[in-house]
Amino acid sequence: MDNKKLLRDLSPVIALALIWGVFATLSPHFLTPRNLSMLMIELSTTALLALGMFLIILPGHIDLSAGSGVGLIGGIASVLIIQHAWPAPAALLIAFLIAMAVWMAMGSVIVKQKMPAFIITLGGLLVFKGLFWLVIRNSTVPVAPGGSWNMYSLLTTYYLPHVAGYAAAMACAAAFSWTRVLAHRRAGGTKDAAGRERVFLECFVIFQALFLFTFLMNQFRGIPLPVVILGVAAVAVSVLTRLTRFGRYLYAIGGNEEAAIMSGVPVDRVVIGAYMIMGAIVALTGFMQTAYSGASTTTVGELMELDAVAACVIGGTSLKGGRGTALGVLFGALIMASLLNGMTLLAVAPEFKFIARGLVLSLAVWLDTRLSRA
Repeated sequence: MDNKKLLRDLSPVIALALIWGVFATLSPHFLTPRNLSMLMIELSTTALLALGMFLIILPGHIDLSAGSGVGLIGGIASVLIIQHAWPAPAALLIAFLIAMAVWMAMGSVIVKQKMPAFIITLGGLLVFKGLFWLVIRNSTVPVAPGGSWNMYSLLTTYYLPHVAGYAAAMACAAAFSWTRVLAHRRAGGTKDAAGRERVFLECFVIFQALFLFTFLMNQFRGIPLPVVILGVAAVAVSVLTRLTRFGRYLYAIGGNEEAAIMSGVPVDRVVIGAYMIMGAIVALTGFMQTAYSGASTTTVGELMELDAVAACVIGGTSLKGGRGTALGVLFGALIMASLLNGMTLLAVAPEFKFIARGLVLSLAVWLDTRLSRA
């Protein structure tokens, strides 16, 4: 059992090393600062949505509507700004609130009516896709530079100054370390010398990794703004799941919902809350993905929910719920983003990209099932 757990924990790191090694060998441009910067922007949208999916999967649910929601919410903001001349802040806020309300309603239907999340969110996938096409009228709404669009387009075109990048990286590392230390103390590990050494090593590695990451990003233009947004979201999700009662409830529901109910856990409110947070993350992802695409088109957000699920499972989150970490989800998302980025550099045909994504998702689920058996 210990060997299985160790393999499960190390498999994302091994997979990432293999993927990077193969693409670095096949393409000399893969490890260049410019491509790594582009990779980090691509990672940010996938990982951000995966963090929201993580909060849904933890209590044993799923959200198949996330990708269509990304396109819909980004499309609503685009149309309000371009076609109705709304100020960008107001349009983004309205779209953000719509997303939270819609996902809270979906969560309410799932828990109050005892409906399977798979069916409700599958219906949401189709409804949101249709609404998205209606909102943009099956056309392309471009992200025009200047004017009210500046705030929108800056989401994926702004880079932090070099010094600010180092400050942001160290702040993120300090926040992670604080979260990890508090979680260790709450788990009763104050007298566990081996546990303290492990926590110290984890924090030390994170500090070094973020410093190296910032150094590499500064070789191009600096840390992209989407990475900063992702860092804030990752720390927030990590704090939420490790240090709050809400997070403990998510794990408890996913581990054994009946036992959680018997223990007085407000299951309905927790699950609805998780879906509402997912709505907020879908909105942020929609804004970033639309800005990165340069336009709101019918393909924005397509299949992103599958990449998010794959990132969670690859990162060690159980599809049955009750197990997983935000850091693992980031690793899983990095694997998916690296795979797509490397295939793009090698000019792999789109059909083979679909095959590769499907195989990775299937392999991740199979590995999760195999390694979860006692």
